[in-house]
Amino acid sequence: MRMLDLIAKKRDNLPLSKEEIEFIVKGYTDERIPDYQMSAFLMAVYFNGMTDQESTDLAISMMHSGDTFNLTDIQGIKVDKHSTGGVGDKVTLVLGPLVAACGAKFAKMSGRGLGHTGGTLDKLEAIPGYNIVLEESDFKDQVNKIGIAVIGQSKNITPADKKMYALRDVTATVPSIPLIASSIMSKKLASGADAICLDVKVGNGAFMTDLTEAKKLATLMVQIGKLAGRSVKAILTNMDEPLGFGVGNSIEVIEAIHTLKGNGPKDLESVVLEIGSFLLEDAGIANKEDALVMLKEKIKNGEAFNKLVELVEAQGGDVSYIHQPEKFEKAKNIVPLKASKSGYIESMTTIDIGIAAAYLGAGRETVDGVIDPAVGLVFEKKIGDYVNEGDVIVLIHANDKGLKEAMRTLENAIHIGPKQNDVVLIEGVIV
Repeated sequence: MRMLDLIAKKRDNLPLSKEEIEFIVKGYTDERIPDYQMSAFLMAVYFNGMTDQESTDLAISMMHSGDTFNLTDIQGIKVDKHSTGGVGDKVTLVLGPLVAACGAKFAKMSGRGLGHTGGTLDKLEAIPGYNIVLEESDFKDQVNKIGIAVIGQSKNITPADKKMYALRDVTATVPSIPLIASSIMSKKLASGADAICLDVKVGNGAFMTDLTEAKKLATLMVQIGKLAGRSVKAILTNMDEPLGFGVGNSIEVIEAIHTLKGNGPKDLESVVLEIGSFLLEDAGIANKEDALVMLKEKIKNGEAFNKLVELVEAQGGDVSYIHQPEKFEKAKNIVPLKASKSGYIESMTTIDIGIAAAYLGAGRETVDGVIDPAVGLVFEKKIGDYVNEGDVIVLIHANDKGLKEAMRTLENAIHIGPKQNDVVLIEGVIV
């Protein structure tokens, strides 16, 4: 088999076999295939696409390039979720304890954030003492015991994907749906869950800005999961404004705590309930309608909140912060951004809101960047709300950097006018 022939085959829009894709992935990972040949192959895929089977074979080949997790020692059906990323997305912090309180086995390996705000791990590490590193046996034991564990991904998970993504990033081949879907699914398949719900964000604050393209991506990822023998569903959720009111690390943990106590923002709760009902259905615990009732009851009776306490305690965190969220360190300055005129908040440029949070230190620009857990944004008003001139729209929690830049960015990101618009929170479901 020669890479030259496989490049030509894909250039001519012919499907590749499983063995040919395995040859490409292994050869590139082992550095037998040079960057210039892989670049040509990626560009051919960018223009000609891949069949669902090719995308599945690519995901599975990348999955097998590094560590994979066999979770058969965990009793029952293991469930997981994945978000394509958004501003204020603290869904895992609420969803995990909630579905675990219902009897599901929530075994999650998460990543760190790189960009406007922290990832799930960064948010959990805002809780003093929380340990994101567990041995595989301890991870399984914890899920068996309390129904939930959330840890960092192995450094050797899908090395082929890491290497290919770095090349895609410098060859203008990132926006290819087959390559995006294979990249995401390789990591989720390697994590070992039986049932996965994908939260595909769409809108001006998401990686996928176009609804049609987001549906294509979600449909392909679901199909890859099914062809790989997993139960996979996807929901498309709106990211034309932040999810919830808080953006930042400690700020989002606090909002998650309030949500598990039944006092959280309704948009966050709605997304959590939608994903949670699918996971409970796939876990064989309840049908979707009964699952919704069960999830709401676990919030109402306090069991979901207690499960968060169990999770934090099991992984070395100081649970007093969960019981008393006012203990989280506060930013030195809390500065209001006020409405410059009266009217409705018609729209938000959500990606710029994320960038404003990053200016404050809520995100990292490089892999080894340091996050300030205390800084961020808390919204008082969102799209569709009426404001009078001088009303507070958002409170900026700032320490020693980025306040002026954040203020200027937010002023341009929030648009006030005469029209009362609404946000359709859940744009569709792919099963």
